[in-house]
This record gives sequence, C-alpha cells and structure tokens, in this order.
Amino acid sequence: MAQPKKNSSSPAAQYFAEVLRMLRTKAGLSQTELGERMAYTGAAVSAVETCAKPATDEFIEAAEKALEAGGVIAAAAKYLRLERYPARFQGFVQLEQEALSVSSYCVVLIDGLLQTQEYAKRLFGHAFPPLEEDEVDRLVAARMERGALFDRKPIAVTNVILEESALRRMIGGPEVMRAQYEYLITCSARQNVTLQVMPSERAGHAGLPGPMKLIETPEQIPLVYLEGQGNIQGGRGRCIGSAICDDPLAGPWARGIRRRNRAVGG
Repeated sequence: MAQPKKNSSSPAAQYFAEVLRMLRTKAGLSQTELGERMAYTGAAVSAVETCAKPATDEFIEAAEKALEAGGVIAAAAKYLRLERYPARFQGFVQLEQEALSVSSYCVVLIDGLLQTQEYAKRLFGHAFPPLEEDEVDRLVAARMERGALFDRKPIAVTNVILEESALRRMIGGPEVMRAQYEYLITCSARQNVTLQVMPSERAGHAGLPGPMKLIETPEQIPLVYLEGQGNIQGGRGRCIGSAICDDPLAGPWARGIRRRNRAVGG
C-alpha cells in the first residue's frame, strides 16, 4: 500500500494554507470563485492551499480583501514572511520589528536597513555557492521589507555607524553606488535616523572585533546580534556601541558621502 505523500513545506506555510482554506470554505467559495474575486486563477489558490507555491505579498493582500478576513490572513502571514530570511536571522528580524531602537556597526557593507534594492540585488549576486534568481529576488524583497521600521508607529530610533571602507566598496559599480549614496543622504534626513562614518585613518577603536547590532526591546532590554565578537551580554554590548558612537572621529558622515557621490559622477 502506497504511503501518503509527506508535506515537506514549513509549519508556517502549512498554517497559512489551512487558515486560507478554512476562511474560503466558511465563505462558501470554491477555489475558482475565490480566485475570481482576487483576480487570480483557481489553480493559483489551489497551489497556495496545498503549499505547492508560496503566497506572495500581492496574493496575501488580495485574499485578505476578498474574504474580508478582518486581519486574520495578514496575521497568519506574519510568520510566513519571516521565512524569507535565513533561519539564523529570523529571530533578529522579529525583535527588530518591535524594537524601540536599533543600532548597528558595519565594517564591510552598508547596513541592510539602508541598502537600495539594486545594491542588495548585486550583493546577493556575489553569494557563494551562487543563488538561483528566484532566491535572490526573495532575499532582496525580504531585505526591502525591513525598511518599514523607519515609518513604524510607535516610532523606532535607528543609529548606524559605517566604516569608511563600506562606502568605498563599489558594489554594482558607479551607477549603483551613486543611487546608494543618495539614498543614505535621504535616510539621514529622517529625525529618527542617525548615521556616522568611522574613517579609515582611525587605526584603533572599540569596534575592531567586528560588526554588531544592538536592539532595545519594548521592555527596554538591550540585546546584541553579533558577527565575530563572541558571546556579549546586552549591557556590555551597549557599552561597546556607546564607545564607538562617542569616538571623536566617528562623525560628520554626510560630507564624506557627498564627496564619494561626486567622485562617481553624482
């Protein structure tokens, strides 16, 4: 006797599919009828309900409206969206979405929150082993979604310190970097965003062990996400972050970025 085929999709995808199926059935709609309301085919609805294909943001929004779900589908999709990120980063993204403040020290690359879509796409294009195009698109879309933090209510404060080398690394070439520099200047105009640059001439400072991110939770608990600095508790991580920010040479960043922008023809 043949064994039933095991569903290899994630628990979040299975949960979303079940919620969609239950709401559709409760509304007395077939997959085709729901698809017509959403401007999708019945086959597209079936593909999501059977976890054959992931639900896109457009699909989620259309299903929420078509079923008048009152936010139920959007809530079910919350964890589905987290799966667009690497597993090691999903916990951080959840914390980041609710944080009072997010502080970053970046050594090699521009912080993900401040990247343009084209910069991020070119960056993922250098991954090894190489990524499939649809995987690159998924990762880029996930990275762009994190930018919603800037406009979130209640407001979140973002502090970013970039090593000068991150600005000089020409990811994607002059055109891509020109747009990236302009976006950094735009972001810096926000009242809740502070940018600083640590110049290469600063030979020694508290951030030398590597990049780090410091999050302050709604309960005012400091948590640190580290890449290469070992196991640092929130309190010590906050002290290191403060030391980097207060370094007398970690500033005025805008002049340096505008100078780099002119250098590439901006």
